[in-house]
Amino acid sequence: MIEITKENFEQEVTQSTGPVVLDFWGPQCGPCLALMPEIEKLAAEYEGKVTFCKVNVAGNRRMCIELKVMSVPTFLFFNGGQCKDRLAGAEVTLEAVKAKTAALAG
Repeated sequence: MIEITKENFEQEVTQSTGPVVLDFWGPQCGPCLALMPEIEKLAAEYEGKVTFCKVNVAGNRRMCIELKVMSVPTFLFFNGGQCKDRLAGAEVTLEAVKAKTAALAG
């Protein structure tokens, strides 16, 4: 998974020609940390089809504000440089992330 910061967001996400899943997480977020190993497995499963990236909200507050990320965990699903879908807070489950990723991959 690619660690995203304001320096590489445009290159890795908005300029990407393929689908991108952005995982917003925080070091104090229990659900985020519990989900991360499963998301890393999902990233390996979709390698070459979907790019998985993670954003530590603690160091990227401005990006979170710009993307309207108000809680963690939050997942944004990009395609063609545009945010096509999102999951946030209680709606974030491994099954939901898998379903949205599958739809994104086509």
